[in-house]
Amino acid sequence: MDSDQIRKRLIELLGNFEQELESGNLRQKVLSIVPCFHQLRDLGKSLIPSNIAKSARSRILHYLKKYPQIIIKGDELLVVSGIQEYARRVRELKIQFGWSIVSGLTANQMAEEGEFPLDNVNVKSMGPSDYILLSLEEDRDAAHRWNMANEIRRESLSVRDKILKFFRQNVGKKITGEELKYLAKDRSEWARRVRELRTEFGWPIVTRNTGRPDLDIGVYLLEDDRRSPEHDRRIPDQVKRIVLSRDGYKCSVCNWSQAEWNRADPRHLELHHVKPHLEGGENTEENLATICTVCHDELHRN
Repeated sequence: MDSDQIRKRLIELLGNFEQELESGNLRQKVLSIVPCFHQLRDLGKSLIPSNIAKSARSRILHYLKKYPQIIIKGDELLVVSGIQEYARRVRELKIQFGWSIVSGLTANQMAEEGEFPLDNVNVKSMGPSDYILLSLEEDRDAAHRWNMANEIRRESLSVRDKILKFFRQNVGKKITGEELKYLAKDRSEWARRVRELRTEFGWPIVTRNTGRPDLDIGVYLLEDDRRSPEHDRRIPDQVKRIVLSRDGYKCSVCNWSQAEWNRADPRHLELHHVKPHLEGGENTEENLATICTVCHDELHRN
């Protein structure tokens, strides 16, 4: 039946229920509502025709893709999916199929660390059953990473060490906040631990908001399996963003940019002190230049 036929049948059932309300038989009232419930569920499913999406999971994906980077309530997915366990289908879309869907919990934890730069989204208004599709691109390697995360998750390591191990096994690969949250056994501290690995321990973990505007929102990436010198870790993220933007996200020596990255040449961009730190050079915009790791190493060797 199409949507209009289901609607008419629902109206008919509700009209007949008026007589049941006058009855004193509770079970009869309940049994009279059951067909209404099923018709209402079928009405929600019919909003997305079967020639577009046949299964509950495909209807959820179709709906999310129609409204990317917009807060979608769980009740909306309940309606279009036509099933109670819609949250399990959302999880399948993330883990098995690699769609970048974040829940309200993950979005709030990222926002606390300044890693959710969506001006049109009020993250604080999001609840645990709210979702956002961040990207329209499917990540086909996601299932492998989720399996890897599941193994590391069970190890007797601190949250920070689990996250670092996962990053080091996925150098140059995009990792979502949902993966890191799962790795940390859903503890809210995971986003803070990622920031600490970057700012205090010198691991080149970047996001859209910390020097890699080419990355999608909600994605983290370890650019190289090496730590930056201790004095470079004290450069504030805001200063890094300004210098990288000023230099056009290119090496000021060889003009290399991230667009040229490949596995055979896994360099990345760093900041170089024009006046060396040991000679009193400060972490200011005027004393910093964008430079790739190959040119940076060569400068220091000389």
